Amino acid sequence: MWNVKWLSALLCIVNIRCSMIVVPETKSPHDLSNSIWHEVSTPVSDSSEEVIDTTTYVHEPFFEENSTQINMTTQLGSDVYLHCRVNDLREKMVSWVRRKGDQLHLITFGASIYISDSRYSLEFKQPNDWQLHIQYANERDEGQFECQINTSPPLILIVCLEVIVPRVDIVDERGLKTSDKFYKSGSTIELKCVISKIPQPTSYVTWKHGLRMLNYDTSRGGISVKTNLNSGGAVSRLYIANANRYDSGNYTCSLGDSAKTTIAVHVLNGENPAAAQQSGTITSWSRFAFYLVFISITISVLHQR
Repeated sequence: MWNVKWLSALLCIVNIRCSMIVVPETKSPHDLSNSIWHEVSTPVSDSSEEVIDTTTYVHEPFFEENSTQINMTTQLGSDVYLHCRVNDLREKMVSWVRRKGDQLHLITFGASIYISDSRYSLEFKQPNDWQLHIQYANERDEGQFECQINTSPPLILIVCLEVIVPRVDIVDERGLKTSDKFYKSGSTIELKCVISKIPQPTSYVTWKHGLRMLNYDTSRGGISVKTNLNSGGAVSRLYIANANRYDSGNYTCSLGDSAKTTIAVHVLNGENPAAAQQSGTITSWSRFAFYLVFISITISVLHQR
């Protein structure tokens, strides 16, 4: 009896609970499941404030070169460009300076020139190359240059410039430098000019007799010039057939305007050239000895006074 009453009461409670569940008509069971998933999967909001990164990143300029020093070589009299490639320059300025010992000499700052030597100029080549242009390089241009950026501390790229001066010698049959050569009338004059230290052979070798150019001379006839370039130098030979007394004089071998040397040629009538050369050497020593004696006597007389 009591069991039936308890069972009836339990069923009544279940019916009341079920009647409290209301499913909206606009939502399908699938939508309901999605809603429930959204409720479960949404993280609980944190009451603390979100941290915002306010770090400011500063872009500093830098050189494109991997090394802080560049070595450059140029030939005497040629044009040379010193390169300074800078990335992310922005508002910073580029300057070129010349270092001599502990002293710095300003050449350029930005686009302005601060050197009186007109051979120096600044050329900017896109996208980032600040070139220092030096025309007709000479031995005084040799040394250390610096490309600087006015950061703190300053960024410095060192450029060491070497100016190579060609060497020109007229040599004899043994390859020794000589200043005089003797030839018998009717023989062939042969002069050999050896040129070294020319890493960039941009000029040609010329021969002159006095002021007259011989390379393309056709007025006399019998003149020829043969020049052979080799690694770092050149050998040029001048041939003059059937020499006569008018071929005597000074002969000059030149490498453009960079370097030159001169030899005295003596064409003799009937005299042995070897004997004449020896005689000339003796005469030169005799003159030298005479000058020494003269100077000694002069000093002695002045000392006695």
